[in-house]
Amino acid sequence: MQLDLLIDNASVVTGDATRPSARRLGVWQGLVVGVDEQLDGLTAREHLDAGGRTVVAGFNDVHTHSVWFGQSRLDVDLEQARTAEQVYGLIRDRAAQLAPGAWVTCAGFDPGHLDGPQPDRDGLDAAAAGRPVLIRHNTGHSLTVSGAVLAMAGIGETVRRQPEGGRIVTDETGRPTGLLEETAMPLVTGLLQPESHEHIGRCLERASQEYAAEGITSVTDAGIAGGWIGHSPLEFAAYQRAREAGLLRTRFQTMVTLDGLKAIDGHPDDGTHLTLSAGVRSGAGDEWLQIGPAKVFTDGAMLGMTAAMSEDYCFAGHGRGYLQQDPGEMRRAALSAAAGGWVLAMHAIGDAALDFALDVIAEAREQFGAPVMPHRVEHGGVVRDEQVARMAELEVVMATQPNYISAFGESVRERIGEERVELSYPAGRLLRAGLVLPGSSDRPVAGGRPLDVIQDFVLRRTEAGRDYGPESERLTVEEALHAYTVGSAEATGWGGYKGQLVSGQFADFVVLSDDPRAVPSDQIAAIEVVATAVGGRFVHGGL
Repeated sequence: MQLDLLIDNASVVTGDATRPSARRLGVWQGLVVGVDEQLDGLTAREHLDAGGRTVVAGFNDVHTHSVWFGQSRLDVDLEQARTAEQVYGLIRDRAAQLAPGAWVTCAGFDPGHLDGPQPDRDGLDAAAAGRPVLIRHNTGHSLTVSGAVLAMAGIGETVRRQPEGGRIVTDETGRPTGLLEETAMPLVTGLLQPESHEHIGRCLERASQEYAAEGITSVTDAGIAGGWIGHSPLEFAAYQRAREAGLLRTRFQTMVTLDGLKAIDGHPDDGTHLTLSAGVRSGAGDEWLQIGPAKVFTDGAMLGMTAAMSEDYCFAGHGRGYLQQDPGEMRRAALSAAAGGWVLAMHAIGDAALDFALDVIAEAREQFGAPVMPHRVEHGGVVRDEQVARMAELEVVMATQPNYISAFGESVRERIGEERVELSYPAGRLLRAGLVLPGSSDRPVAGGRPLDVIQDFVLRRTEAGRDYGPESERLTVEEALHAYTVGSAEATGWGGYKGQLVSGQFADFVVLSDDPRAVPSDQIAAIEVVATAVGGRFVHGGL
């Protein structure tokens, strides 16, 4: 047998507790053949010297938004803006480059980082000289738009009716300010959608390039084809076209939003279920492109104080947030999808929303048995101890994002108070309860470079450098690496196929300039990604 690739003189982190390290790694037909003495007597078409560098399994981000991320690279970047005037200046500069009537779209906006007043419809109209302006907030749960956009959406100067599960924000006179929350956003995003296969493909290509440069070999895109997060009802076809065109350097799993499914009648014995045409459901596809769970939005976001809590926010007048739809309707729709074979991924940031999500998942398991991949809860902004125990009982995976802490932990602390910070964005508690913990970022809501997020798992420090929550929630470097590799594979139904550098698993690996376990914890993010390989083929860098 002749190997396709043999890497020698490496510090291989296998992810296998029975054999945690090795010096040689062999690859054949996209799979790991073995390590060290398992390769004795074998030759290889290509023999590479790693120069003592560290080799780990490819990073797997199980909650990201690739089209949105790629799109954000084409938008006006507002991440560094600290005043409304700076926002207006950046928009004015871009508008000057555009034809009259062209849209000015912006990304990276965090209203909590601004001093003074927020940008509003009138200021945006002036800055863009009447062109339509759309600002995507970094949470993904709010938009700020110009008066021109409000007019195009039929909102204008007055609000006749507020949408269920969302809000068109108005001033003291009842005039819309330009801020739209949650289910109010489709009133505007619908003006720009559906987006073309070509545009979606360009966004995926850009995202996949950056993923490869950061050591990401697999992602799960958390919501396509519907809702405020989707880009086209034909979105999965755009992924297929991008793959066929050779634009993707990353393995993709996609969640279809619940409202992207439709009621389909089968044989009377089979009933009516929410699903895709032909009965396509979770698990369809292959190792390069697969349909994953159905994404169910139960509540909003912490920063916008729309996440559903069991107790009031600290800011007067904001109450406890809210669920996005009538809970009875959400429950019926989610269970109908589960009946059709869909795994459930329940977006639940507030603890009240988490109670609801776990109730639905418990009912789905009781009625339809174990799913083809784990049911999931996304985010976990506030998680009580009894909820952790219940997730363990239900074998639920929680995808929580520690990078939220370094991005806007202080803003969250202001909104929920010190007591609930102790329960916020758990990690250590999940592992101690026996839950599978994956690595994820929710990019582009916050930065998603895996080495940055691994450092956040370990340090849990806010943007102000303060500790966030109890020390017991911090992970060791080994636990954080395990989350981003083995944990992510198990969370997405691919445990035993990827996540470890052992015989028979995919040859997805990353070559690093240093060992994350050997450098100071606050220097993990500074490690360089030397090369990234998917199926044994280098998609970034090389040796």
